[in-house]
Order: sequence, then structure tokens, then C-alpha cells
Amino acid sequence: MGLSMKIAVGIATAGRPQLVKRVVKFLANQTLAPSRVYVCPAKSSDFDPDGLTDLPFSVEIIRGAIGLPAQRNLIMAAGKEEDIILFLDDDFLPDEAFLSELKTLFQSDEQIVLATGDVIADGATGPGLSFEEAEKIVSDLRESPTERRESVFNAYGCNMAVRMRTARGHDLRFDEVLPLYAWWEDVDFSRRIAAFGKVIKSNRLRGVHMGSKSGRTPGVRLGYSQVANIAYLIEKGTVPFSVGAVRIWRNVVANSIRQFAPEPWVDRRGRFVGNLKGLRDWVRGRADPQRILRL
Repeated sequence: MGLSMKIAVGIATAGRPQLVKRVVKFLANQTLAPSRVYVCPAKSSDFDPDGLTDLPFSVEIIRGAIGLPAQRNLIMAAGKEEDIILFLDDDFLPDEAFLSELKTLFQSDEQIVLATGDVIADGATGPGLSFEEAEKIVSDLRESPTERRESVFNAYGCNMAVRMRTARGHDLRFDEVLPLYAWWEDVDFSRRIAAFGKVIKSNRLRGVHMGSKSGRTPGVRLGYSQVANIAYLIEKGTVPFSVGAVRIWRNVVANSIRQFAPEPWVDRRGRFVGNLKGLRDWVRGRADPQRILRL
């Protein structure tokens, strides 16, 4: 692999055509340019490449799927020559040294099969961050900190880099049973690839997750996924019951309490209704992630 390591960026996007275009342009700031950037829009209207000129990398548009796992799988299938594919959410801004640090990380240890970075600010836990706010946070970052690596249970889906040799060798793909926004698809993929190497978080991989509220799964659907997806992964065996059951319980309790004084940007009532539907199906042995397509 050596100095010729090819690192591509893969972005699955839905409902954020203007934002994803700005994110792609922002990648031109990388001190190490990606070999190419793959963009897989859920619909043709979700990405317009017009104006993306004079970039230090090519942009390849991949079409044919709706749903985060399916879109990421198309990107993996297209990246036949890539050594590493860095999956970024369409609302994530990496600091300028991200790809350079990523290359150093993967070259330093052949046992690393999946890597994730330090999210300096995460708008997903609040009202969200604008592109300008995220850009300022990233631009204000100082020199990279003294390296700290740690083994983690899973990579955070907003920024996760896959060693493609391992993924191809073991036919690892994202689970398309998890539809649309695909709650916990990153946990499932992380636990499966962890059987073949190290899943690492590095503090020298830094970025900001805007947590954009557009293009998100509606409350009832997301609430159902918060239960059904995890129940499915417990049954599948990639998530231990102890881990999954605790997370389901936390989701249900948080939504049940906060529905009476919800955050303006969260449909807590809808999520709680979805939680109850998921719990009912789980108890009956009928929890099915695909059911959100009918809700």
C-alpha cells in the first residue's frame, strides 16, 4: 500500500442539495486531496454537480438507491481501486489535516480496519450548526494534539474510514435491512468488521458535525427505528443484549419525559409514539426495521 495509498471520500446524501455541494467544495481544503469523492444522492434532485469545478479531485456521482446503507454500499462497490474509503455525512466538515492524518494512521498499523475521529462540536445533540458556524470552528482549530488512540465499540457514522481490503476480503457491507436514515447501521458495521482487526478512535482526526435537521427521518419513524433496529441487531448477534436493551430503555425514557417539554427541533411526541409501536412489536416477536416504510 505504502505511499500510493488511495483514500476516497464517500458521501451518501438525501434532502440537502445545497449543503452537500458546500461540503464537497470544502474538501478542497485538505492538505492531502482525496483520490476522488463519491456522492450518492437518494434522488437526482439531491445533488447538482454544476459549479463544482477546479477541484483537486474528481467527483463521481452514483445513483440507484434510497437509504443510507444501500447508498454506502453503492459507494463501496464503485471504489474498487480505493485502499480506504472515508464515509462522511453530508453535514460533516473535517479539518484540513484529516485525510493526511488518516493516511498516517492506517499506514502505521495494518491491524486497523476501521477508524473514527474526534467530533469537536456536534449539532446533532442540539438545534444544529450552520455551515458558517461549523466552518469557523474548524478553521479555529489549533495544531493537531498529541496523538491519543483508543479502541472503541463502534465508529461514529458521521465520519468512519474503512480499510477496503478487509471489507472486500470478508464481503462486508452495510445492512440494507435498516432503511432510510438507518439508526445504528454504523454500530452494526463496526461490530462485524471488528472481528478482523482494530476499531480505533484518534484525536488527530478532527471535525464538526452540523447535525442538520433537514432530510431527517420523521419522529414516529425514527422512534420506531430506535427500538426495532436495535432489537433486530440483538437478534442478529452484532449487538449484545445488555448494550442494546440499555440503549432502547434510554431512548424510551428520554422521549416519554421530554415529550411534555420538547426541544423545538425534536418531535419527542412522535418519537415516543414510535417507541411504543416498536416495543409492542418487539414483545410480540415482530420488530421489523422495514416497517417504518409503512408508518
